[in-house]
Amino acid sequence: MTLRRIRIQGLGVIDDVELELSDGLNVITGETGAGKTMVVSGLGLLLGARADAGLVRSGAARAVVEGEVDVPPGHAAAVRVEEAGGDTSDGLLLARTVAAEGRSRAHVGGRSAPVAVLTEVGEHLVAVHGQADQWRLRDAEQHRVLIDDAGGAEVADALTAYQEVFDSWTAGQRRLTELVRTSTERSMRVSMLRAALEEISAAQVQEGEEDALRAESERLTHVEELRSSSMMAHDTLVGGDDPGDERPSVAALLAAAGSALAPVAGHDEELAALRTRLDEVAYLSSDLAADLAAYGTAIEVDEERLAEVHARRAELGTLLRKYGGSTAAMLELGRGFAAELAQIDVSDDELAALEEQVASLRVEVGRAGEVLTAARQATAARVAREVTQELEHLAMGTAEVTVHVEPRWVRDGSGEHRPGGAQDGPEPAPDGGRGAGDGSAPSVPVGEGRWALARRNGLDEVEIRLAANPGAPARSVTRAASGGELSRVMLALELVCGGTVPTYVFDEVDAGVGGSAALDLGARLARLARTTQVVVVTHLGQVAAYADRHLVVRKSTDGQVTSSGVVLVEGEEREAEVARMLGGVADSGAAIEHARELLARRATMA
Repeated sequence: MTLRRIRIQGLGVIDDVELELSDGLNVITGETGAGKTMVVSGLGLLLGARADAGLVRSGAARAVVEGEVDVPPGHAAAVRVEEAGGDTSDGLLLARTVAAEGRSRAHVGGRSAPVAVLTEVGEHLVAVHGQADQWRLRDAEQHRVLIDDAGGAEVADALTAYQEVFDSWTAGQRRLTELVRTSTERSMRVSMLRAALEEISAAQVQEGEEDALRAESERLTHVEELRSSSMMAHDTLVGGDDPGDERPSVAALLAAAGSALAPVAGHDEELAALRTRLDEVAYLSSDLAADLAAYGTAIEVDEERLAEVHARRAELGTLLRKYGGSTAAMLELGRGFAAELAQIDVSDDELAALEEQVASLRVEVGRAGEVLTAARQATAARVAREVTQELEHLAMGTAEVTVHVEPRWVRDGSGEHRPGGAQDGPEPAPDGGRGAGDGSAPSVPVGEGRWALARRNGLDEVEIRLAANPGAPARSVTRAASGGELSRVMLALELVCGGTVPTYVFDEVDAGVGGSAALDLGARLARLARTTQVVVVTHLGQVAAYADRHLVVRKSTDGQVTSSGVVLVEGEEREAEVARMLGGVADSGAAIEHARELLARRATMA
């Protein structure tokens, strides 16, 4: 699963460029002002970032960014695109257009879609880590996701166990709430359901009965016409009993036709076949005449049965107007009534048993939540320690990362944790079991006399914190770190927690980094790229030397218009670009030699 190609047209200094990306580590370099930032901005637009008409190239009608991603069938991004009506059979195609006057359009899988769909798809594919793009760390829920992913099977098993009991508890709560909403309302509903079921049952309705009765009523109402017409048809076929009727019958005409063919049919096979067919018609008309005679003889007026049919149709009509318009709909409604009645028609003993079950499940949720909290806290301590160690190699040796994991405690009006006696069980929840005062979530007992808000993902608040310098207070990492530091913290977290998306983009990750720390940074980016695709915009030759694919943004001008293009550099061209980044000039002998050493070291590591 890889971001294969990005095409950018009319964006900033970029006129029209196409980037072919590979697996592993892709670096994008270029002189200051060449347009490297526009590449990241274009990728941001492709992932649903807010459109800015100011990004459209001067003189261009619009900016267009297209991306092609290889995704396997069933991947979450592919599923979302298919839900939006797009096609993913040949890979995933994404596109974003920003008009010079500010209008923005998005396409996914070849179909127009809201920009929000691009955002949803992008969150399954690419994580952009730059000063303005740290959505994963700005979203508190993503802190929990990172820790849960790092916790492996231990946290996953604890979370599954918690969610199973949580789902049982919330289902029981919903049913209990439905049963006790008001006893009068429930009693009235039970009475209505019983009456309806008794009425439907007493009528002994058969599915499709209304159609059968309608047909029988039609037949019984027109008995005389039916009998007269059938006998007239019979007489036409074989002749009647009236000696004064001189009209020839069909049987006589067919016999005459047969007599005409009989003398000559033996002289020609084709005519013999026609005579055979004529004989068959004669036989069929004779059989049909016999059936018409039987029908005309059997049908008779039955006024009593006709009255019964009319009465039954009237009875059914009354029921159908009340219960669905057809016997099939009425019987289905009756089955629904019976199921609902079974749910709400409970005795006081059954209601008390359900209340006891819900209360017991609530305690179990608290216990399962404590187990999950403990697993997360153990994982958080390990992640904090290992991320802090990684930062020592990323020019942040004085920084310390901590991960705060604690249940969302519910407090009473005094601001204290709600007390409760262990020997008597937990006291009633401060929120009455309904929520924390804001309707956000119900609470569960945790430990002795304490209550925490319970959500389906657990009881915990999870926050990754950073103390940038010794003695500095630990604050949420998004407030404590600069843009470059934030990117490096994110890199360290991805290394420790394991990548959760197919592609990572790092911008400004090398801000303020140099010397040996730059080599460490490149090595760690290369390590992350062993298991996922990484795209890095960098100005450090030490980082660029680790690339599996090296792209350079180059600026050109004709004296009036400036534009940028992107080229793949290999061999001597790559040595020259790394040398330029190391020494400021591409033809410095010392810089070229240093570049070759770095590239040779990378080749040895590969």
